[in-house]
Amino acid sequence: MKKIVAPDYGLGETVKSHAAAIKVAIKEAILPQTVTSHYPRERRRMPDCFRGYLRFDPEMCISCFQCSFICPANAIGMREAPDNRYYPTIDYGKCIFCYFCLDSCPGGALKPTKVHDVAYNDVDEMLTPTCDMIDMPDLVREDEQYVEYKIDEHDLSLERVKGLDDLAVELPELEKISMVSVCVAPENCLSCRVCEEVCESGAITSTLDGDEIRMAIDTTTCNGCGLCVKECSMQVLRLVRREI
Repeated sequence: MKKIVAPDYGLGETVKSHAAAIKVAIKEAILPQTVTSHYPRERRRMPDCFRGYLRFDPEMCISCFQCSFICPANAIGMREAPDNRYYPTIDYGKCIFCYFCLDSCPGGALKPTKVHDVAYNDVDEMLTPTCDMIDMPDLVREDEQYVEYKIDEHDLSLERVKGLDDLAVELPELEKISMVSVCVAPENCLSCRVCEEVCESGAITSTLDGDEIRMAIDTTTCNGCGLCVKECSMQVLRLVRREI
């Protein structure tokens, strides 16, 4: 068995290596290149696509229930507001921040934020009603600058910038496609009136014609939420582009 022998450095190589180490120590003491951010005095700058807590704009909501239907964690519930419309509430004890609700919102009523560090007194407070989603939450901010990680082909560095990172994200306004519900197979309709019951805009009405119940859709009132299409057991309703 051969014994591992330590290399024998000459005096010149020893002095050179020690000088390099001292140089690095002095550089780090004057201009530290640490990649550690000193939270909460400074906050890491998050990208605009960061999935934080959600804001809600009731003016853009059409009460289509899509956010509630698509939520895989059953964290979103719809509650009736004083104006007889239904708006979402979010239980952040269940939310997995997948943003399926935001992606599926046809009116753009749900908006993203970079807020992620929220403290609650108990689990019940994590159920966030609509009124608390309209505005940004009250934030206690101790940060005076934000940090941003820079990665190049040689190393990872951290850049500190004076200023506050805006935690509210404003998305560009999307082109809205106006949709309307129509009956594509009236001969298959059962006249069960489920579509009339779920219609939030009152666009679907039923009339009694002799012994038959006839359904009608007012396309000028329909907001294209798609609730009737989803609930129709015979699949006779479809969403189509509204004719201009």
